Amino acid sequence: MAKGTAHKGDGHRKRLREKFLAAGLSGFHDYEVIELLLTLATPRKDCKEAAKAALEQFKTLQGVFEASPEELCTIPGLGPNNILGLRLIKAAADRYLEKKILDRDPISNSKALFDFLRLTVRDLPKEHFIAVFLDAKNRVIEVDTLFEGTLTGSSVYPREVVAAALRHHAAAVIFAHNHPSGDPRPSGEDFAVTRKLIFACGSVGVTVHEHLIIGDRGFFSFADEGHIARLKTEFERLEDNP
Repeated sequence: MAKGTAHKGDGHRKRLREKFLAAGLSGFHDYEVIELLLTLATPRKDCKEAAKAALEQFKTLQGVFEASPEELCTIPGLGPNNILGLRLIKAAADRYLEKKILDRDPISNSKALFDFLRLTVRDLPKEHFIAVFLDAKNRVIEVDTLFEGTLTGSSVYPREVVAAALRHHAAAVIFAHNHPSGDPRPSGEDFAVTRKLIFACGSVGVTVHEHLIIGDRGFFSFADEGHIARLKTEFERLEDNP
C-alpha cells in the first residue's frame, strides 16, 4: 500500500468515531465498542473481524475487558500493541469508580460502591475477596483485594484481615466477594466466613458493616438480610458472657 493511501477501513472507523462523538455508545453493538477501542492503537488496519473474534472468544464485553494480555493476544489480529485501548478502558474505569468512592460514605452512597465492586469483580473467573476499609465517619480509606481463589474458612485468614484493618487505621470495614457462577446466593462457607470475620474484627474494635456477594446481575447483602446484625448480637453476648 502506497504511503498516504487510505485503507478500506478508514471510512468505517471515521464513522464509528463520529457516531460516538454525536451520541456516546448509544446504538453501538458490543463488538463495535471493542473495534473502536482497538482503533486507538491500530492506525492502518481494519479491526472489525478481530473485535468480533474477541467477543466470540470471551462471550461478553466484560469478558473481553477482563481477559489477560496473553489471552487477548491469542485472537488473530490482536497483539501487545493494539490491545492498549482494551486494557486502558478497564484500568481507567476502575480508577474512576475507586476515586468516586474514596473519602465518601458508602453507607449513604451505596450505588457508587456497588458499581465499583461489580465492575471490579463480577466477571472474574475465580473468587476475589475484597475489603473496603472505612474511617470513623464511614469514609473509604482504601480498597484492597485480600484473597483470591475459592472462599472457604481455610482460605480467608482473619488474622490477615485484622492486620490490614489496623494497618489502615480503619474503624470499620465492608467485605465483598464475587461468585464466578453468577449466582450471588450465599453458601454455608460464606456464612461461616462472615461470622468468623465479624468476631475477629469485633475483638479489635473494628465494625463490620456489610458483606456483599456479587453475581452476574445482582448481589446478596448480608446486612440487608439481617445477618450482620444477628452475628454482631451473638458476638456481643459472648463478649458479655465469656
